[in-house]
Amino acid sequence: MAQTTVDGVEGVQGLVGRHLGHSDWVEVTQEQVDQFAEATGDHQWIHVDVERAKRESPFGGPVAHGYLTLSLIPSLLPQIVEITGFRMGVNYGTEKVRFPSPVPVGSRVRAGASLASATPFEGGIAMDMDVTVEVEGQSKPAMVATVVYRRYL
Repeated sequence: MAQTTVDGVEGVQGLVGRHLGHSDWVEVTQEQVDQFAEATGDHQWIHVDVERAKRESPFGGPVAHGYLTLSLIPSLLPQIVEITGFRMGVNYGTEKVRFPSPVPVGSRVRAGASLASATPFEGGIAMDMDVTVEVEGQSKPAMVATVVYRRYL
């Protein structure tokens, strides 16, 4: 269940500048990493070769792809915010995505979100959502990004 619920353009605009909450913690598994590697063709050994990653990686074992971490946002964000009063919404893109620290396989991550801006346009509203994914027990975030969404009336 979302921590923040809002309805319509005015409701969204009222959230600008507010921290909206955090998702639940979820474990990142080797199976997820392997499936992501298959889907994207990115089979770099630091992600998929567990034994080599334990021996040679500076991270002490396999780590999730940065883009896998980014791809968790659609499953984590609905736990944070529910926006009603629109007929549909789309992911419009991202701004300045960074991966400051790795996500070790087997660790737990969660997302936090704030609404940076909400700009009405003909037939809807564009929203810039600042999203941070953190790893449980680590002080440095795993991912920071501004995710752009459009909601249509």
